[in-house]
Amino acid sequence: MDSVVLTGSDLTLDELLAVARRRTRVEFAPTALERMTRAREIAERTIDEGTSAYGVTTGVGSRKSFAADSPGHDRLLVRQHVTAQGSPVAHEIVRAMAVRLANAFASGTTVARPILAQLVVDALNADRLPAVRSLGSIGLSDLAQMADLVDGVLGDFELARGEGIALLNQASFSTAYGALAFADAAVLLDMLDAAGALDLEAFGANRSVLHPRVGEVRPYPGLQSTLVRLRALLAGSEVEARALQDPVSFRTLAHVNGGARDALDFVGAQIAIELNAAQSNPLVLIDEGVVISVGNFEIQPFASALDFARIALAPAITSAAERAVKLLQAPLTGLPEGLGARPAMAESALSEFGIAAQAFAAEARLLAQPVSFENVSTTQAEGLEDRMTMAPLAARRLEAMVELGARVVSIELLLAAQACDLRGSRLGAGTGALRTKVREFAPFLDEGGILPDLELLVDEIRSGSLAS
Repeated sequence: MDSVVLTGSDLTLDELLAVARRRTRVEFAPTALERMTRAREIAERTIDEGTSAYGVTTGVGSRKSFAADSPGHDRLLVRQHVTAQGSPVAHEIVRAMAVRLANAFASGTTVARPILAQLVVDALNADRLPAVRSLGSIGLSDLAQMADLVDGVLGDFELARGEGIALLNQASFSTAYGALAFADAAVLLDMLDAAGALDLEAFGANRSVLHPRVGEVRPYPGLQSTLVRLRALLAGSEVEARALQDPVSFRTLAHVNGGARDALDFVGAQIAIELNAAQSNPLVLIDEGVVISVGNFEIQPFASALDFARIALAPAITSAAERAVKLLQAPLTGLPEGLGARPAMAESALSEFGIAAQAFAAEARLLAQPVSFENVSTTQAEGLEDRMTMAPLAARRLEAMVELGARVVSIELLLAAQACDLRGSRLGAGTGALRTKVREFAPFLDEGGILPDLELLVDEIRSGSLAS
């Protein structure tokens, strides 16, 4: 796409990725500029009439009863929220934050002027965005991270009344981080399907588990689509089944990955809503001509969805690790122990990769613990701020789980390719092509061979190119 046009209501995940990762330009739709102008007119009228409007005519938090009319108050408000700590997040997350913030302005639900919104977009298009630190948000507006972003973008720009809260009281950090992590999780799931199909070839598994009727009598959409995908990958295979009943992690490949796919479909729908949802307080209602105090910074549905994604991915990653370890065991595969180049070898061959796969899978499982039910008891702001979603932590854990999952898949592919080469049977069209691609990064391990470094293969897995 040449550019992404922001309307405030139809930003897609693909567009977010294009801006964040491919640096696609951003512009506002004329209707968005008109809505922002109208919203600001309502804010100005509210100020002129002396009507109380949270963060516009008043302070914030426990200072809500104090008038906020001193010059420079809004710029100071931003600076006094620069409290984030930790290492900076990836630059692509900062870019995604900026486009999500701009899209919030485009909706006309904040008091931000078009000139302020354009300042954010200009900084994004010129890639003049500051570092944003990872820690310090409880996921009920990402105040600390928003302050990092906007303090760096604003420079000496003079804010109008109410624009400080419009910039800060957003969940753009959580939304951007979670959306990018989700996109990577979807790529990982495709790779778990592809690697799982190669496992079936490597193990000589019974293909009856992929019969079309399996999905018909258990009609989960994810199971049905995964069965279709696995059968397509294996089409043309001449590998014969060696047993009636294989280990459960082979038999239920489609069920586990299909369950994860259904979960990710739900999460994707939540993300589609959150990308365009009004997250700010206060909220401008153009059609009613008012500024109202709300709780739209509450993003519990989004935070819970990120937890759900990790819960659903963990079994798929664990099952992949289990299949990989079983490929190393001669009594189960009928192949040399550790997938050595010949039987009765004293050397370890590929055995030690089994330990690494289990280590990665164990860490991934530990990341599945939900965080969105965490609560906070506070004495701050007169006890008003007594909720949190921990959405940034939910996103950060999903990102970490995806990386660990990709490492499990890299080992799974290496071992499956070795086993397939040892069997020597003709593979399916899809699985055969995958084995060939894997061999570009990790050649067959012959007797006395040195173990391959899998980092480049991990990068290729995360790119999604191996899953196509």
